[in-house]
Amino acid sequence: MSIRSTVLAVTLAALGTSLGAAEARGLRPNEAQSIHLGDVSGVTYYTVEPDGYRVVTTLAQGEAGTPVRFVSVLAPGQRALLSTPNQAGALEISRSSDSVTVRKPGTLSN
Repeated sequence: MSIRSTVLAVTLAALGTSLGAAEARGLRPNEAQSIHLGDVSGVTYYTVEPDGYRVVTTLAQGEAGTPVRFVSVLAPGQRALLSTPNQAGALEISRSSDSVTVRKPGTLSN
């Protein structure tokens, strides 16, 4: 990851809010949200693009972990699921009409 990308991720993390273990929250375009998946943490945000909502999630393990970026483009009704090997490390990002919601275990509907 370049220094520019790292600075952007840190800036977005500083602007974002934390997502608790049993909390679901809607995002607004270009609004960063801090996320924690067990010992992995990072930020997620989305932008409105012609093909759909471009959701970007950057994660790293601890201070020295190598950042990993996940990008998906969601149409209405679609979702992306990120997970680690334990239940504390699951995250669902879903789009319903014109809103994007980020959920962790305990708020996922069956």
